[in-house]
Amino acid sequence: MAIEVVMPQMGADMTEGTLVRWLKNPGDSVARGDVIAEIETDKATVELEAFDAGVLRQVVAAEGDVVPVGEVIALLGDADEEMPEVERRAPSEKPNPRAVAAPTADGTGGDLDARRVRVSPVARRIADDAGIDLAEVTGSGPDGRILRRDVEEAIAVRDHHAPAGVPTVEPELPPPPPPPARVEPLSRMRSAIARNMTDAKQQQPHYYLTVDVDMTEAMAFRRHVNLVLHGPQRVSVNDLLVRACAVALAGHPKFNASLTDEGIQYHEQVDINIGVALDEGLIAPALLDVAARPLPEIAEESKALVERARAGKLRAEEYSSGTFTITNLGAYGIDVLVGIINAGQAAILGAGSVTERPAVVDGEIAVRQLMTLALSADHRVTDGAEGARFLKEIQTVLENPTRLSV
Repeated sequence: MAIEVVMPQMGADMTEGTLVRWLKNPGDSVARGDVIAEIETDKATVELEAFDAGVLRQVVAAEGDVVPVGEVIALLGDADEEMPEVERRAPSEKPNPRAVAAPTADGTGGDLDARRVRVSPVARRIADDAGIDLAEVTGSGPDGRILRRDVEEAIAVRDHHAPAGVPTVEPELPPPPPPPARVEPLSRMRSAIARNMTDAKQQQPHYYLTVDVDMTEAMAFRRHVNLVLHGPQRVSVNDLLVRACAVALAGHPKFNASLTDEGIQYHEQVDINIGVALDEGLIAPALLDVAARPLPEIAEESKALVERARAGKLRAEEYSSGTFTITNLGAYGIDVLVGIINAGQAAILGAGSVTERPAVVDGEIAVRQLMTLALSADHRVTDGAEGARFLKEIQTVLENPTRLSV
């Protein structure tokens, strides 16, 4: 029986996606879990995995097509099975991100697929809107990847370059007023962030709680375990936070829940989103099933997740899942970070930097390593007292770090 492959919904606000590239060709065998295509959403390029096995019999959507969520993009089946007729989408007006026009030797232009021009989705959209030929833009990113700033520089050069042969005429009138401030159109990712954060702030009544955590013992614990751990398993402060939240969420399931029309939906699995800063904006992919993972495995998977996010290789479930979020700006020296709850979740934890500060210990002033945590929670799902107990549990786990290894 023919199996339909449809455009997945990777995020509550996703209504369509762009099929960037097919990684399997018609006639190829496909196993369950194989990556068969790359899909571009508002905020990332995500790998699409096959949920069934078979032979890729028919490709319905072409590379570059913008496809609504739920629409068929391909058919899987047996090699000799008769396939049903599926109307092929007409090519969308959005250009194929793998094909970029470039001048040839005779100046007429050509196809640069062979050159495999690397360009970020935001840079490509800005170039398309401004009529910039990406073949004439030099990328400053890794492996020559064209970034947003490269396209903006090309636009500035073009707009400020006077055409040759035009005589300069001294104005007889007073000089014109200075030009208005530059207006930069919102990128697709920035538009999505603006929309999602506005909706979350307006529709979810937030309450906020903060606590100072004495991280002195936790930092000593981290140094100790990192003496025996190597490479990607070496533990960061954020890994300690992820593990502490996973432990605390087990006893406070309301903070691992979502509000639905039917009531509070409790999630059996703890999937924690962590913020990753890209050139185009901020995304928060999910570390999956962290409650079942030991600390070294969390550290290893966290590093791999960040690498996949920056390379545009996130898996669909990492982009669309998430039951709780941690946002951490401690690496930038920020003391307090109060976050906005992600849509479909009940809370977000903001973390600042670990700094040496005076604290009262056994009635005396001592220098301790302190970190401020800020909990933002949805008042429709929990109350302040519940939030206080949950935040206190996270504090207790971090201040007694042997619980992190249990």
